[in-house]
Amino acid sequence: MKKSKQVAAGGIASSLCLLLMFMTGLFPFATYALPAMAGTLLVVVVLEYNRATALMVYASVSLLSLFITPDKEAAMVFIVFFGYYPIVKGVIEKLCCRPLEQLLKYLLFNGAVISSYLIAANLLGMAYLLEGVYDYGRYGIYAILFAANLMFFYFDKALTGVIFGYIHRFRPKYIGRWGNKFPH
Repeated sequence: MKKSKQVAAGGIASSLCLLLMFMTGLFPFATYALPAMAGTLLVVVVLEYNRATALMVYASVSLLSLFITPDKEAAMVFIVFFGYYPIVKGVIEKLCCRPLEQLLKYLLFNGAVISSYLIAANLLGMAYLLEGVYDYGRYGIYAILFAANLMFFYFDKALTGVIFGYIHRFRPKYIGRWGNKFPH
């Protein structure tokens, strides 16, 4: 019975993530926001079930988003970072050495940003992504990376807030209220 609930929850989470990813075609300005929101849904899967289930959801959403997401750049940023970061965030934060945690988070993020643009430009034929960087001059790439790292800082803080709110407010009020009807 527990396994079937786990599979059903994974299917629901996958569907919600794919819905958000599909909406990138309706809201092209949300190329980064909607994949980030989709990835945030995986926090619930990690907390209610486990990382293995969340990784299966991530894998299925990643694969399907390549086919159904109108904005391929949004699919790429989900696959390369926003989809798995909420799953590994807890593992990184268990290191108990704050400077090392931060270093690993930023190395992971910067590696994801750089690799996603290189993959998109070289493998997916989206070279126009890199061409736009040169419009900002000699140090344009550094300014863009700085801005991206600043946005990551706020995303990480917001994700921590979502996790805290889910554990301390939402779960006790809504999930804990149903008792044994929805075990986890």
